[in-house]
Amino acid sequence: MIPPSTKSLRQRRCGHCLLQQPMRSKHCQTCQHCVRRYDHHCPWIENCVGERNHRWFVLYLAVQLMVLLWGLHITWTGFSYAPSWSLWLRSNGVLLTVFVLLALLALIVLLLLGSHLYLISMNITTWEFMSRHRISYLKHCGADENPFDRGAAPNLWGFFCEWGSVAWEQVYFREGNDPV
Repeated sequence: MIPPSTKSLRQRRCGHCLLQQPMRSKHCQTCQHCVRRYDHHCPWIENCVGERNHRWFVLYLAVQLMVLLWGLHITWTGFSYAPSWSLWLRSNGVLLTVFVLLALLALIVLLLLGSHLYLISMNITTWEFMSRHRISYLKHCGADENPFDRGAAPNLWGFFCEWGSVAWEQVYFREGNDPV
C-alpha cells in the first residue's frame, strides 16, 4: 500500500469560480461562492453552512429550540380555568393557537438539530449524505461506509472543540482506506 503522504487526489476546478476546490468543497448555486466543507444553503439564515460557520449554525438551532421551549412554557402557564369548554376556548383560544404554532416550530427545530447532530457524529455533511452517489470521492464507498468517520465521540470532539481547517485529503487517505 502506498503511504498516505505520497497519495494525491486531483483537486477539482470549480466551473463557476475557476478556483481549485479542496475535498468536501462545493459551489453554492444560490450564493455563487465556493464553500469549504459545504453542508447546505440555509434559507432561514440566507447563507451557506460550511466549515467556518457550521458549529455556529448548530448553536443557532439549539438557542432557537430553547427559546421556543421557553415560549411553550409561558403559553402553557397562561392558560386559565373556565367552567365549560366553550368558555375555556373563548378565553384561551388565541393562546391555544400560539401554543400549537410554537409546538410545531419546536418540533421542526428539534428534528433539524437532531439530524445535524447525527450527521456530525458520523462526520458527514448534509450534502454528502443526500448526494453521495454523485460525489466522486464517495462513489466507491458502500452505503454504510464513510472515509471521514473516526467514531462518534472523536467526530463530535473534532467538530465542537477543534478549530481551524482540516486537510480532508489526509483524513481520506489515512491508513486502511482504499480510494479509487
